[in-house]
Amino acid sequence: MERTITTEFIEQSIYRINENTPKIEKCLNELTEEEIWKRPNASSNSVGNIILHLCGNITQYIISSIGGKEDIRKRDEEFSTKGGYTKGELFNKLTGTLNEAIAIINVCSNEELLRIRRVQAFEKSGVGIIVQVVEHYSYHTGQIIFWTKLLRDKDMAFYAGLDLNKKNKV
Repeated sequence: MERTITTEFIEQSIYRINENTPKIEKCLNELTEEEIWKRPNASSNSVGNIILHLCGNITQYIISSIGGKEDIRKRDEEFSTKGGYTKGELFNKLTGTLNEAIAIINVCSNEELLRIRRVQAFEKSGVGIIVQVVEHYSYHTGQIIFWTKLLRDKDMAFYAGLDLNKKNKV
């Protein structure tokens, strides 16, 4: 396949999404069923709420907006839910949502990437929507990691075996 800015953008977007999912899975494996619904304080969300929120956001932005499916998101419920899903169910919901979104991203044409559409209160191109989803997923992955580290006082060793002190070759 010919390498273009479109194929590179799609490949890198999917790569960034996929690199976060194992981090969330590792955090879920560290936490108890009770801890995934624990909130650090009244102004913060539980890991369970964050995962529901990610599913809602990805569904609305990618699956509905770019994929053309009906927008069925109930955003307030993502934050008000206090249980009802196990860790496994949450992870399956997340990976199912991501798989559907990735399949849509993977076949985006130049026209779809450039087409402007309205999502929530925003006007964004397909590129803008994908960038927003990738950034949003990474942001909330970081929150899940931070909360897990606070609860476990443990290095999650996501980059074990890699020398992150190597210098760039110019």
